[in-house]
Amino acid sequence: MGPAYRVIAMGMSSEVSDTEGGIGATGACPIRAIVIGGPTASGKSALAVDLAEEFGGTVINADSMQVYRELDIITARPDPADLKRAPHRLYGFLSAAEVCSAALWREHALAEIHEAAQAGRVPILCGGTGLYLRALTHGLSEMPEVSPEARAAARALHAEIGGAALRQRLAEGDPVLAARLHDGDSQRLIRAWEVLQDTGQPLSVWQERPAEPPEGIDFFTITLLPERASLYRSCDGRFEKMLERGALAEVEALMALDLDPALPARKALGVPQLIEFIDEKMSREECVRIAQRDTRRYAKRQMTWFRNQVHANFTLHEQYSERSDGKIFNNVRQFLLTGHS
Repeated sequence: MGPAYRVIAMGMSSEVSDTEGGIGATGACPIRAIVIGGPTASGKSALAVDLAEEFGGTVINADSMQVYRELDIITARPDPADLKRAPHRLYGFLSAAEVCSAALWREHALAEIHEAAQAGRVPILCGGTGLYLRALTHGLSEMPEVSPEARAAARALHAEIGGAALRQRLAEGDPVLAARLHDGDSQRLIRAWEVLQDTGQPLSVWQERPAEPPEGIDFFTITLLPERASLYRSCDGRFEKMLERGALAEVEALMALDLDPALPARKALGVPQLIEFIDEKMSREECVRIAQRDTRRYAKRQMTWFRNQVHANFTLHEQYSERSDGKIFNNVRQFLLTGHS
């Protein structure tokens, strides 16, 4: 990594001149971080590693399922070869028995951003969980602390009456949020119910409180929005490769932990279908077909999110590959040296 990138990544005063692409000799500059978002199977991880090699970066996970250590293959976490090419953070740092929220992830991500910058490395956030990335760049509204008793009661009620009935009850006290959620969104339904019961205020009201973006960090956002047919082919092939690499054994090990089926790790793409196959409730062919279908549907929702909710500094309308390097790298280089894209 050249000295100009090192100075800017650290966000500290510098003697690098403007003509050298630095920030001048006075004052401190903000940390300059790269954000890579887009649908599953669009090439985000490959781009992140290539950027990390080119600019001396640390790749920081922003995928809500890749945080769980038991879900390596089934979530397509970076393989050993990629881990050798650049430092990677927040991959597999939580147990599948835990629940990762946007607030918890954001707290860890900010710490990793500052740690990377202090080490003179460029923070590169990479993932397809739009809510996490938005929480990072735009901030989060203040959320209430909920008692363990209220949390346990909400989970027990959901297990007793199911998502549809819980959403109906939620609609009486928080109609705004109930209208946004669907019956199968158990994690968010439980969260909304526990907040309503413990604080007496709807979660939607808490969410309307003003949020502040993090101070001292400038973000350059790259979104990958490839052509749909190409993306869907990648989604289908990806699941087949996961099976070849041992996804079935990985899910068997997850099942052996006897976790609450409502936990996020049990709902990761492909996991429910493989559980059905292992329990002999579904054929292999049907398992693959439904898992691929659900992955395509998820990718479609991600495409919609990133197209409508994210203001990107650079958008690539194709699968990432080596031929895309020049277009992206020049824009990133400009941002790291000058703060402008």
